Amino acid sequence: MARKTTLYSAHIAAGAKMVDFGGWDMPINYGSQIEEHHQVRGDAGMFDVSHMSAVDVEGERSREFLSFLLANDVAKLRESGKALYSCMLNEQGGVIDDLIVYYLDETRFRLVINAATTDKDLAWIKRQAGPFDLGIAPRRDLDMIAVQGPLARQKVMSLLPGEHVEAASSLKPFFAAQLGDFFVARTGYTGEDGFEVTLPGEQAHAFWDRLLEAGVRPCGLGARDTLRLEAGMNLYGQDMDEETTPLEAGLGWTVAMKDEREFIGREALEAQKAGGVPWRFTGFILEGRGVLRAGQRVVTSAGDGVITSGTYSPTLQKAIGMGRIPAEADGTCQVDMRGKLLELRLVRPPFVRNGAACEGIL
Repeated sequence: MARKTTLYSAHIAAGAKMVDFGGWDMPINYGSQIEEHHQVRGDAGMFDVSHMSAVDVEGERSREFLSFLLANDVAKLRESGKALYSCMLNEQGGVIDDLIVYYLDETRFRLVINAATTDKDLAWIKRQAGPFDLGIAPRRDLDMIAVQGPLARQKVMSLLPGEHVEAASSLKPFFAAQLGDFFVARTGYTGEDGFEVTLPGEQAHAFWDRLLEAGVRPCGLGARDTLRLEAGMNLYGQDMDEETTPLEAGLGWTVAMKDEREFIGREALEAQKAGGVPWRFTGFILEGRGVLRAGQRVVTSAGDGVITSGTYSPTLQKAIGMGRIPAEADGTCQVDMRGKLLELRLVRPPFVRNGAACEGIL
């Protein structure tokens, strides 16, 4: 039986269509996925992302542990509230999960991990943490609401107590602050500005209702997927997994190997770099009619590739996708759509920034 977030009854009352996602009953839309997508691009929309898990890491050796656990380097985290995006790898260099880590202080960090991978992530983290004498605490008492769009920060700040407004307004991208009961992070998964607000579960309904009154529209997983794909953001389980390294998934920029730091998976990544990464991760635009979908075969001059994420872009009004092609492939490729080969154009994500097509996309 699928689990339900604290806000489940609010979704039902709003007429949401619910689907199973990573073992959770979640809203796919509230009537029109396209309208929800445009709401976020043009104003502000909110997403219940309480199915994701916050995990607090506490102890004197927290930084040392996370330096070993993650492919990106937590040495970059020196200011309170600073966030870092990273992959967590197995010994073969495959991606166990992608996550955000927040620096709270020298003995406390917070991880935010994906819903579908929570159980395996926690088992892996606790196993690796054994020698470091740390507290690993899943925060089941907390919910998370993402408010995204060009007016998102303005509308959230209008609901905060006066003493917290200045701190919220001064937050830089990829920073967070504890403001009373709210942990407010200037992060998101849509390519738009906004906040992800982590708060006690018993306060989630009241805050959701106040956002509704402020004109923030509920949005479901359908719009979240089209928004993140337009923004060129990877989805775990599609664009990368335990059989895929960050170097094959366009996430080489998240791997820090300039010093001698040891981290899980480093040896495998170094061997792959030395031998040549076999795949190139790229964006696609379909030149004709149709919709790109995950799993479609891509035909290139050097062999077959695959669409890992695909959709119809409401902003561009074109089919877009991301995926892997052989590293030696030239610039021409086609997608196999029900036995018919259609032309693809290779582009570098993101496709959309600040609500408009990126330069060179159209």
